[in-house]
Amino acid sequence: MVSRPGGRSARVRAAVLAATYAELAERGHLGMTVENVARRAGVHRTTVYRRWATVESLVADALDHSRETPWEVPDTGSLEGDLIAVVGEVVDTFGDPVARAVPVAVVAAALHSTPAREAKRRFYARRHAEAAAVVERAKARGELPAEVDGEEVVKLACAPVYHRVFVTGEPVDRALAERSARIAVHAARGGFLNGSARGGDQDAQGRAGGAQQREVVPDAVDGGGGGAELHDRAALPPGGQVRAVGAQGGQ
Repeated sequence: MVSRPGGRSARVRAAVLAATYAELAERGHLGMTVENVARRAGVHRTTVYRRWATVESLVADALDHSRETPWEVPDTGSLEGDLIAVVGEVVDTFGDPVARAVPVAVVAAALHSTPAREAKRRFYARRHAEAAAVVERAKARGELPAEVDGEEVVKLACAPVYHRVFVTGEPVDRALAERSARIAVHAARGGFLNGSARGGDQDAQGRAGGAQQREVVPDAVDGGGGGAELHDRAALPPGGQVRAVGAQGGQ
């Protein structure tokens, strides 16, 4: 039987996934159980076992649901303003002890669970593509060259925040958001984030650009395995149910 959108099946899924995020924040991935999720959601545990079977499946579905949640990309009229707004959402989430609980738990879950890790990767693929709209708009306004890679600009802008949150444990604030965004703007204008620099199979120009990029912000971007990779490991901004930058229900 096909479930009706908005019917009982959808309501059960919403309740279970909300309970999944609540359990993640309260107990962490390793402390979660299907029984506790079912109890919190107000459904019988057999309902959860039948549809999800494992904690790993619950976490992965919760992340996929977050990916489906619309996120309004900032539009301030300038690339710098847009990037400051994007990074500012990340800072606001991780600067709030309550708001940061879910995204931090999601990162931990992804370290222990392959399904969660792959779901997080899918989430970021969607959000990076959405956030890259700020760069496409900047190109249309003539602020940037056409060859700039929008997703790499977003990753570079956000990476220093995640470096502090997940590597050094330093506090994050709006001043960091503004500085990180401006560094990304300068790197993009300088040609260090062009499309040829993406991926592992780089040409000589791409490798040179990556090296110069690291010189621009050595501590902020190249710690813990590199800024872009660090962003990929981090919680779920920009946008989504686990909303650091946009945590409708959780980042």
